[in-house]
Amino acid sequence: MKNPLLHAQATLPHYNRDKLKSRIVHLGFGAFHRAHQAVYADMLAAEHDSDWGYCEVNLIGGEQQIADLKAQDNLYTVAEMSADAWTARVVGVVKKALHAQVDGLEAVLAAMCEPQVAIVSLTITEKGYCHSPATGELMLDHPLIAADLQQPHTPVSAVGVVVEALARRKAAGLPAFTVMSCDNMPENGHVMRNVTCAYARAVDSELADWIDANVTFPSTMVDRIVPAVTADTLTKIEQITGVRDPAGVACEPFRQWVIEDNFVAGRPQWEKAGAELVADVVPFEEMKLRMLNGSHSFLAYLGYLAGYQHINDCMEDSHYRAAAHALMLNEQAPTLKVKGVDLARYADLLIARYSNPALRHRTWQIAMDGSQKLPQRMLDSVRWHRAHQRSFPLLALGIAGWMRYVGGVDEQGTAIDVCDPLLSAIQEAVKSSAEGESRVNALLGIEAIFGNELPLDGVFIDAVMSAYLTLLEKGAKATVAQYAAAI
Repeated sequence: MKNPLLHAQATLPHYNRDKLKSRIVHLGFGAFHRAHQAVYADMLAAEHDSDWGYCEVNLIGGEQQIADLKAQDNLYTVAEMSADAWTARVVGVVKKALHAQVDGLEAVLAAMCEPQVAIVSLTITEKGYCHSPATGELMLDHPLIAADLQQPHTPVSAVGVVVEALARRKAAGLPAFTVMSCDNMPENGHVMRNVTCAYARAVDSELADWIDANVTFPSTMVDRIVPAVTADTLTKIEQITGVRDPAGVACEPFRQWVIEDNFVAGRPQWEKAGAELVADVVPFEEMKLRMLNGSHSFLAYLGYLAGYQHINDCMEDSHYRAAAHALMLNEQAPTLKVKGVDLARYADLLIARYSNPALRHRTWQIAMDGSQKLPQRMLDSVRWHRAHQRSFPLLALGIAGWMRYVGGVDEQGTAIDVCDPLLSAIQEAVKSSAEGESRVNALLGIEAIFGNELPLDGVFIDAVMSAYLTLLEKGAKATVAQYAAAI
């Protein structure tokens, strides 16, 4: 039977898929990867005769995603959503799809040890790196890491799997691959190098030396807003393409990818599909993490508390719009080192992207895993302001918004489903403190989030405390309006 996706109302993969080779193994076949890195590869295959294909892997969870992909010959749909028109593309660059718990770990490791594999890339979210966001170090006592160190040949964590694959390649006399993080973290390559080398060192020092000498860990900055897929998303994709695709994903038209050009075994010509290859990604990462992701988190906590379900709902409130814009330009932009970028234009573009009514990006989704996100999205900027003796009212309000959010009850008295890898520490702080000043102090005491210095900084504590008490007294909507009026 002919694959219905090959007859969809969409840009189709007319290139010869048999020519593709699984040169990249990707860990984490989630919505973001499908809408971002895989699209670049698809464009290169379609327009530049590239033979770089993907082997897609999920290690933990996402069994259905892999099953859906396999069921339709590794094809899936990416729809771009704007207010006036939706367009779709069927992506054909996936050669193979595996799930560690369904196909077995051996199949995954064998795929990573194929001689042509040049890159192993990852989108496993911040918590997948099993590191402390405050220090950047591998948590050796993390349950997944502790278990893997007991049985390094049958790992479960992404770090453990990468190191075991590299160990097998070394033993077989095969060259190393490049390990490329595509997660939304500052210096993601540096984080990946840190955790990989620390883990390898705990397993085998000779292996750690080999990895150190032969593997590169380029940093990347990725940008595309990809909301979590809902039943409505899939129905909408079916309406525009004429084909039901359970593996489909929808995203905004905008995409950006900045890549540190540091690869040991070759790479696709991503620049031909619009990526920027640079010597140092860090300034771009910081720009995105602080201006985009920082304002996103600000809107997520304060929007959710005010009853706004989606980011574009927040944008319809002129106070939220003004506050997010001021946060970007007044409190995040001054902390940045990036050169040659018009930051005022970048901020305007972000506001326009947030206002896209087709995206329906849920505030609850963006609010997840705040303990992993606050340090890089807000706290590093606060440290800069404290060093330069500048005020940071909106950053303080964003942090206070997070504290109200993780209190677990919204302004209507309804329970909030708080998702966070440090949930038990957060809940303990909430349970052991009364609402108000005591609550702020208890949350500031979580060292894995706030580190050691900020919780002792009187100016910082006062700014957050003042914002928090105003939120308690007036609610999120009125508080944001008050802070926006003071800009």
